[in-house]
Amino acid sequence: MLDPELLERITARRAELDELEEQLAKQLAEVRAERDELAVAERVLERVSEQLAGERASAAPMPGQVGGRAVMLIPHRTPDVEEAMLPRDYQRILAAVRQAGGPVMARQVGEVLGVDVSVRARLEPLRGKLVRLADRGWLPKLPDGRFTTRL
Repeated sequence: MLDPELLERITARRAELDELEEQLAKQLAEVRAERDELAVAERVLERVSEQLAGERASAAPMPGQVGGRAVMLIPHRTPDVEEAMLPRDYQRILAAVRQAGGPVMARQVGEVLGVDVSVRARLEPLRGKLVRLADRGWLPKLPDGRFTTRL
């Protein structure tokens, strides 16, 4: 005959183990769910990174050809690169910003250069050139979108 006290201990231990198993199963489900979320986040991040890399590559300046050698049409500003090396229309843009004497919007530069600023299609290429000059270090671009000459 089995000892009733021993049977009671076995039953109590079985109940403890059942409870522990339930807790562990719940934790395992949570871990698996979080792991799945991380996998999705990783795939999204990879996709966005690839998309950004593609956008950056397509926005990268296409080099021009001078004497059979590839050169950047709008070079980065360095001590050995002079403003005179820029295409003439970019030199005119720099002069117009300098002439303003303070921060200016693309519209104001367009007015100085004689661009029809009432037509957005005429203003946007100018804005693109201003941004290109800012990206290459020729003009500082302020957070509010205005451009200025170096201080």
